[in-house]
Amino acid sequence: MSIKRQYLKGKQLYKVTFRLINGNGLDAKNIRIIGEFNDWDFASEPMEKSEGGVFTKVLELDADQEYQFRYLVDNKFWENDPDADDLVPSGTGKEDYNSVIVL
Repeated sequence: MSIKRQYLKGKQLYKVTFRLINGNGLDAKNIRIIGEFNDWDFASEPMEKSEGGVFTKVLELDADQEYQFRYLVDNKFWENDPDADDLVPSGTGKEDYNSVIVL
C-alpha cells in the first residue's frame, strides 16, 4: 500500500494516488476507496486493477485539509492504509478505525 501526493500549483489541490497490492493475505477482485472526500459513497467508482494485481485510484483533493477514508474490499470487509498519516476511531461504536490523510 502506498499514498503519493503531488501538489498542483495554482489550484490549491493535491493529486493523490492511492495504491494497494494484492498479496500478503489480500486476494481482492474489487476495491473501493470510500471516505469524506466522496461522502462515504459505497457506490463510488472502484479502484483500477492492473494485470499485476495492483489497485490504483487517483483523486484531486483540496489542500490544507484532513480526510478520513477506508478501503472496501470485495464489498465484504474494510482495510486501512498503513501509510496513512493517522488512524482515528470510526465512531461506529465498534473498535474500528479510519485512515487519515493530511494535505
